[in-house]
Amino acid sequence: MMDNIKLLLEINKVKITIFVMFTTMVGYLLAGHSFDSGIVLPTIGIFILACGSAALNHYQDKDKDGLMERTKNRPIPSGKISPMAVLVISFSEILLGTYLIYIGSNFLAAQLGLLAMIWYNFIYTPLKRKTAFAVIPGSVIGALPPMVGWVAAGGALSDPNLMILAFFFFIWQVPHFWLLMLKYGKEYEAAGYPSITAMISKEQIKRATFMWTAATAVTALMIITSGLISTLFFKISVLVAAIWLIVVFSKLLRSTVEELNPFYYFMRINYFVLIMILVMSIDPLLK
Repeated sequence: MMDNIKLLLEINKVKITIFVMFTTMVGYLLAGHSFDSGIVLPTIGIFILACGSAALNHYQDKDKDGLMERTKNRPIPSGKISPMAVLVISFSEILLGTYLIYIGSNFLAAQLGLLAMIWYNFIYTPLKRKTAFAVIPGSVIGALPPMVGWVAAGGALSDPNLMILAFFFFIWQVPHFWLLMLKYGKEYEAAGYPSITAMISKEQIKRATFMWTAATAVTALMIITSGLISTLFFKISVLVAAIWLIVVFSKLLRSTVEELNPFYYFMRINYFVLIMILVMSIDPLLK
C-alpha cells in the first residue's frame, strides 16, 4: 500500500504540483481578500490537474528519462509502472481537476487551468527537444496558476495587478531552470537534449542567471509598489529580501568562483519565492 502511494506521489511530481496549488491560492487571496470556502475546489482542482499534467510528462519523456542518471529511476524507465497505466492516471486526473475548477469557480478559471496543461505538455515539452531556450516560453506555465486563483475569486483577467503578479511567477523560473542546467547540463546533453551548457560558456550562463535573478527581484518590488501588498512590514520585508537576493547572486559575476555550487543558488531563489508566497498570502487577510 505504501509503495503504491509513494509511486503515485512520484508520478504526480507532488513536490512541484503542490507549489502550483500554493500559487493558485496566492491569486485567490490577493483578488478576494479573504480565506473562504470558495478557495477549496479551485485549489484542489488545479493541484489534481497539475498532477495529471506531470503524469503525462512522465509518459512523454520516458525515452529520455532512461538516459539520464538523475531520471533513470523514475517510474516508467525503472519498470515500476507501465506507460499505459500512467496515461490512464494522467487523463483521469486532468478531467477530474478541470471539472473541480469549473464547478468550484467558473469556466474562465477552468480554461486557464487547461491552458497551463496544454502549454506544459504540448508546447514546452516538445519545444525543449528543439531548443535550449525553451524555458523562456515554457515559463508561461508558472504564470497561469495564480491567474486561475485570481479569476476564481472574481478578479478581472484584464486587471494590471494580475499581470504584475503573473509576470513575477513567470520570470523567476528562468534562473531557477538555468541553475539546474549548471548542475545537470552534461546529463541533458548526453540524453540528446539541446542544452545551454553546450552553446554558451559557464561564465555566460552565470551572468545571464544573475540578470534574470535581478529581474525577479525588481518584479517583486513592482508587486509592493502596485498596491498588491499594503502592510508596511511586508513591504519592508520584500525590499530587504530583494536586496538580499541580488547581493547573494552578485557572487556569480565574479570571474573566479571556486567550487561553484549551483544547488546553493537554486535553493536561495526558491527561499525568496517562498517568502513572496507567504507575504502575498498573509497580507490580503489583514486588510
